[in-house]
Amino acid sequence: MRRIYTGIVFLLAALLLPGAAMAADELAGDRGSTGNRVEISPYIEASQVLLAELSPGSDVVTYSRIAAGVDASVQGRNNAGALSLRYERHIGWGDGASDGDIISGIARVSASVIPRTLTIEAGGLAARSRVEGNGGAFLSPSVGAADSSNIYAVYAGPSLTTQAGDLTVEGHYRLGYSRVEEPDAVIVAPGAEPLDIFDESVVHNAQIRVGSRPHQLLPVGVGVGAGWYQEDISNLDQRVRDRWLRGDVTVPVSPTVALVGGVGYEDVEVSARDAQRDLSGFPVIGPDGRYVTDSSSPRRLAYDVEGLIWDVGVLWRPSTRTQLEAHVGRRYGSTTYYGTLSYAPSSRSSINIVVYDNIAGFGGQVNNALAQLPTDFVANRNPLSGDIGNCVVSLEGGSCFGGALGAVRSSTFRARGVAATYGHNFGWSVGVGAGYDRRKYIAAEGTILEFANGLAEESFWLSAYANGRLDDRSGVNTGIYATWFNSEFDLGGSSRAMGANAAYYRDLTSKLTATAAVSLDGVMREDALIDDYWTAAALVGLRYTF
Repeated sequence: MRRIYTGIVFLLAALLLPGAAMAADELAGDRGSTGNRVEISPYIEASQVLLAELSPGSDVVTYSRIAAGVDASVQGRNNAGALSLRYERHIGWGDGASDGDIISGIARVSASVIPRTLTIEAGGLAARSRVEGNGGAFLSPSVGAADSSNIYAVYAGPSLTTQAGDLTVEGHYRLGYSRVEEPDAVIVAPGAEPLDIFDESVVHNAQIRVGSRPHQLLPVGVGVGAGWYQEDISNLDQRVRDRWLRGDVTVPVSPTVALVGGVGYEDVEVSARDAQRDLSGFPVIGPDGRYVTDSSSPRRLAYDVEGLIWDVGVLWRPSTRTQLEAHVGRRYGSTTYYGTLSYAPSSRSSINIVVYDNIAGFGGQVNNALAQLPTDFVANRNPLSGDIGNCVVSLEGGSCFGGALGAVRSSTFRARGVAATYGHNFGWSVGVGAGYDRRKYIAAEGTILEFANGLAEESFWLSAYANGRLDDRSGVNTGIYATWFNSEFDLGGSSRAMGANAAYYRDLTSKLTATAAVSLDGVMREDALIDDYWTAAALVGLRYTF
């Protein structure tokens, strides 16, 4: 039950931290304004699931599933947020089926304490992931899979924007926490080392900038800013610390185009301690399957880069529906590229692309993905397993986060990648997300993880959905996903996960809905000594919405 309580606390903390301000504002001052929307839909659900293993075995098991959850959305003048939280108990029938509890959910909220000046933001995630022996991880595993793990993350912090004469002052701070539970079993290649899975971390992220827009103080925009990022990872007491100071300038070229550039100083350090060793010199592994940290060992630097940083780029804003920002420069001791594109052809469709480059651990990457989620979305769930998918249903940017969950190794890394999403709402909601993520690991010499230094893992992911009503009483939800994962680690190899699901629902009354669903999910491994795994499932159930 501990993991259930942990997940509930994480998700409720993400929603309720700004809840007092949100409730008071929405139900009092904002009640008479226009454009406000409050939707809260608690439900209970009962269903029967048939799960058939197609490969490597041929077992067929059934589960009874009882669930309770809530989907909520608040969109107001000063506050916005969305949440999907679900608790599920599945009860296996027969010797081959196991009982279990699952907590899953996602939340993202923003609440104005002082309108247009001080805002509190928060987010949370509870998801299941199938962990592969090569370090890859895939969302939405089959019910009862022994190698599934629970991932929890939450963050919160204030954002300040104010004027000091002609100067704009901006400040942001986020405090985040992430945790990955050790799976009951991980299938590894014969002779491979046990997988060192991330445990937990605490992330601090603070930024401040003071500047002016073009034609305020000067014909060009100018500013100066500073930032601090620190992630403390429990595995081997790893620590990422990044401090920077920079000045920037914005030069208008036309009413829609501006050139931007910046120069500054940055100090980045990654360090860790070694694992405890037994009398034979072998590392000590704790009851959770992770290396035990030798707290008396000296802290060893794995990465230490400081000096000049710079970047140049372009801003293009031809309309309120289109914005492009692209940068190239030098950071982390080498060339860096990053940028964003958002394009809304109409009020019912949007295209969003982000290119990123950062140094973090698994927890920091998940917290970054949560912070980029929109505050107006509908959770996209697997109708068979009930799990959160790679993307949420939204026309805003940052609606996919599957790339951040693609690998669960404890070592810190430099991540470079791209993520793109397209959403369209024409009565039906359809969307597709795709991305590429490459992680080059950073580990200290003289520690048990030094073998990982310089090795890389990469993943490609794809997710798509189509949800809509067929008539006034019925509708369908469909989804597909695919992930390709490749590792440079010895005996790591590559693996692929893919699947598809479809659900048909029909309203029996205004509150009671019947559902029938089917799915097909599989994992294919490059190593011929490890079997591919395929399952098919079918479900019938009832949901009562209060």
